[in-house]
Amino acid sequence: MISNKKSCKVCIFSTLHDAFDNRIFHKEARAIYAAGYDVTLIACHDKDEISDGIKIIALHPAKNRFTRMTFMAVKVFVIAIKQRADIYHFHDPELIGVALLLKLSTRAKIIYDVHEDTPKSVLSKEWINIHIRDFTSLVFDKIEKLLSRYFDCVFAATVSIADNFKKGNVVLLANYPDIGRFLKAEKDILSKGIIKNKEYTLVYCGGLTKIRGIKEIVLSLGFIDFAYNVKLKLAGQFNDTGYEKEVRGLKEWDRVDYLGHISKEKVIENLYIADCGLVCLWPEPNHIESLGDKLLEYMAAGLPVVASNFPLWKKIVEGSDCGICVNPMDPGDIARAVEFLTKNTENAKQMGKNGRKAVLERYSWEKESEKLKEIYDKLCIVH
Repeated sequence: MISNKKSCKVCIFSTLHDAFDNRIFHKEARAIYAAGYDVTLIACHDKDEISDGIKIIALHPAKNRFTRMTFMAVKVFVIAIKQRADIYHFHDPELIGVALLLKLSTRAKIIYDVHEDTPKSVLSKEWINIHIRDFTSLVFDKIEKLLSRYFDCVFAATVSIADNFKKGNVVLLANYPDIGRFLKAEKDILSKGIIKNKEYTLVYCGGLTKIRGIKEIVLSLGFIDFAYNVKLKLAGQFNDTGYEKEVRGLKEWDRVDYLGHISKEKVIENLYIADCGLVCLWPEPNHIESLGDKLLEYMAAGLPVVASNFPLWKKIVEGSDCGICVNPMDPGDIARAVEFLTKNTENAKQMGKNGRKAVLERYSWEKESEKLKEIYDKLCIVH
């Protein structure tokens, strides 16, 4: 039994995510360290370093999926077992085997952190042959459910993900916005004297992929009268050069301010100087029941939102009266929502305030992180 948290070593690992990933580093690792634990993070980065008290062991990103899922997984196991951690906390479904080996090789506690519904996300993976996606999804679903029973805790980012697992060891740990980070950014913006753009600025920050509706968002600009002086700020990276060329080739691209990949601080800064946040994901199986991280971040920044009309998102948006839900496959519907907000500025401002209030009261990481600390304290005591 360990009573002193500082003597309880935690090793967090991921091969899919960057070391400074929002959920992994900025929310969870920092909260665990702040609670008094000795924390090491193994993840993709350009160098070993200590940041905010957290020891980062850098992994060089794999050149392809096969290398990441094989040689990189073996490397992570070797590094992880050398840490002699009391608690191992992993974030990628492809590392289930590594975590199981650590469980069998040590007396450590194992936490599986599930960010998305992988069996459903497989159904939208273009790199998997369409004819075997259903079978692949089914097989992985069975394997994940079976092996997760051997772990001491499963953190699920959404209710629908939690429902996939055995009730005894699953804990809902929603990926709510870190309000402290938003308040700090707001303070910095005010101190710098940064003001809103002259144009009515729409913003989207995140992955620039087909199923995230980037083309539909850009096309919607063509349905909006130039008199409204609407501009779209697009932050993120395209992962498909063909799709990037297609989107950049649209005539509406002239009304896009493409920022590329920017830091989280710059993302938040751009949210504060924008007028409306767009999150118009396609109705893919893994999207429909997702919580909508970007949706909640736009709300945290006080932006009215235009969001996909998924049942859960409609419940959040309409229940908080913080924006408009649309058919994400219809650029015209997206445009009509934007035009409504440009014409009704006072209403839009109130929607932004309503969203901010909802996040502060119901969707903040500050409150959600108490569950994380509680689980760690339990695992540390029983070790």
